[in-house]
Amino acid sequence: MANFIVMERKYFGTDGIRGKVGESPITADFFLKLGWAAGRVFASEGHGFVLVGKDTRISGYMFESALEAGLSAAGVDTRLLGPTPTPGVAYLTRTLRAKAGIVISASHNPYYDNGVKFFSVQGTKLPDDIEEKIEYYIDSPMTTVESSSLGKAKRLVDASGRYIEFCKASIPTRFDFSGMKVVVDCANGATYHIAPHVFSEVGAEVIVIGAEPNGLNINDECGATKPQKLVAAVLANQADIGIALDGDGDRLIMVDHKGEIVDGDELLFVIAKSRLSDGQLSGPVVGTLMTNLGMEHGLNRLGVSLLRARVGDRYVLEMMTEHNSLLGGEGSGHIICLDKTTTGDGIIAALQVMAEMHDTGKSLSELKSGMQKYPQVLINIKTGRAIDIDNDIVLQKAVSAVENKLGDKGRVLLRASGTEPLIRVMVEGESESLVNNLAQELAEVVKKLIVA
Repeated sequence: MANFIVMERKYFGTDGIRGKVGESPITADFFLKLGWAAGRVFASEGHGFVLVGKDTRISGYMFESALEAGLSAAGVDTRLLGPTPTPGVAYLTRTLRAKAGIVISASHNPYYDNGVKFFSVQGTKLPDDIEEKIEYYIDSPMTTVESSSLGKAKRLVDASGRYIEFCKASIPTRFDFSGMKVVVDCANGATYHIAPHVFSEVGAEVIVIGAEPNGLNINDECGATKPQKLVAAVLANQADIGIALDGDGDRLIMVDHKGEIVDGDELLFVIAKSRLSDGQLSGPVVGTLMTNLGMEHGLNRLGVSLLRARVGDRYVLEMMTEHNSLLGGEGSGHIICLDKTTTGDGIIAALQVMAEMHDTGKSLSELKSGMQKYPQVLINIKTGRAIDIDNDIVLQKAVSAVENKLGDKGRVLLRASGTEPLIRVMVEGESESLVNNLAQELAEVVKKLIVA
């Protein structure tokens, strides 16, 4: 193995590699090289196989084949899972003791995007040093092992069934959801042949939408990022709840019986309160810089502290591990229950909420009422140049002025986007009109600095 110098990563972002299909690096030749590079790294750690799963976007066929070829050239065996949710790949990697798990997915993005995520044998994201080694080989000449040492590939036919049973086992067998009507939106993604079985097999009456993938309709006006169809279906069917997953199944947004959308912050609060009442909550709850202030105040009233990580489930998980936390998540619907699994899982999170509804006899609308969301305004400002947000005197004075007007009843967040040339201005507080006005004031200050 070569000696590696730690440097800024060229390909891996905070959640794997992602982009538009056909544009570098989301091309067939890159995925071939990526498979080989990953294979070189995993092969150095001894014999074993790598799992490869994907969501339902049409480019998954192309990238699956490319990864398989690259892994084979490096002498690594592959087990192909077919369409499998990201948390399902994490679970199977761990339980089958695979060298690693690879997911071909762009999560909640449109069909014309794709990407790749890796999981370690523990079912967690790869450590930085492993990603750095993979990047080293991506930029190295590709070679092929002797023919007798080439990797073999075969399909794992019972992957879906294994994951369905794992999800059901995340709640005790005493739970029977007979009489509960549930609408499930699978976002035409990787959960289309899994989520309906999970919820029906625990007794619920299940109405399914967004479960007819054609390679092009993943996340298309459906799922966790576009729950309007789910709202309509819940009201039309007089359902108790609606469950919206995203394309790879690691996000959850729900809808209550009134047709009101319940986001990740509110769902995390419900689960935390449930764990607390059962005496099973240890450590703080971890959110992000964008977590609604109402959740923080709601948890504080319960005697539970909230820690804020950087935006991104990777950072949430890192902080959870550091502080021995069992629960964490984001308003977007990434909810991590470390007492149940190793990563964000939409199906498992939904089951935890349903279990609390069952035990308390309360509707989701009643359960979420313990947390009062504060009005939050987010303004994105395009910028062509970098601004030192933390050290700009004019900007910091403007932020301090807004904070003084809000007092302890609000919050200001000013940050540069990590993925786009944007400055994000976020203001939240008790008064919607005040929050709107203050956000606009702060945005104007930022705009003047940009053109100055």
